[in-house]
Amino acid sequence: MALSTDNILRAVTRTIEEMSPKISGRYLDIGAGRGELIQLITEKFQVSPAVCDYTDKLLRVPGLEVTVVDLNTEPLPFAGDAFDLITCTEVIEHIEHYRRTLREIFHVLKPEGLFVLTTPNVLNLRSRIRFLLFGFFSLFGPLHWRESERYLTGGHINPMSLFYVAHALSDAGFEDLHVSIDKKQRASLVWLIFLWLPIWLFSRWAIFREKTRFKTIDAQNEPFVRRMNSVDLLVGRTLVVGCRKKV
Repeated sequence: MALSTDNILRAVTRTIEEMSPKISGRYLDIGAGRGELIQLITEKFQVSPAVCDYTDKLLRVPGLEVTVVDLNTEPLPFAGDAFDLITCTEVIEHIEHYRRTLREIFHVLKPEGLFVLTTPNVLNLRSRIRFLLFGFFSLFGPLHWRESERYLTGGHINPMSLFYVAHALSDAGFEDLHVSIDKKQRASLVWLIFLWLPIWLFSRWAIFREKTRFKTIDAQNEPFVRRMNSVDLLVGRTLVVGCRKKV
């Protein structure tokens, strides 16, 4: 839906190369925009692309037809187990019921297929400071009543941290989560100098308290709880997550 930057595109292809370097078959790009990611992936991998988006007015790749669907009101119009690879870049933050969409993606992905999504990383330090001082994460500012540009930054309605993205993917049935970022933010790197030690200390204390008193952390979710305050998430601009549909 929102057009991706070169860094995000490269991060997505890098994730595919690391997780399935020889992937082939049918490929679906959800929210393809002008089609830059499709062009990049079809150059690197032996895949046959399909396109799904809210409009057919953006795509600039000759020979492809866009399947138009509004994911806020309609399901994905594809058969089950139809695709070997699915990408969804900068889309889920625009969707009202993103967990439902992730379950639909799981349904149309083949067993052992690969799914890669990206979304703004609201946990980087620049975004955390903005939320502390202003009450809004970076790229998730105040929305106009009934007049937001739904498919641009003005339509960002779901700020999601890594933990809740990972939880939603696991809940949908995905496994083997691979987490990375697209680039490091300079502003977040500056904040890291001053805030790394207090974040490290407080997060350790908070994890201990959650485990011993509230019993909210277990062996399955602890790696993602700890990753929330890792250096890459503290400085990364965009969250990139790859996962598989296991047999």
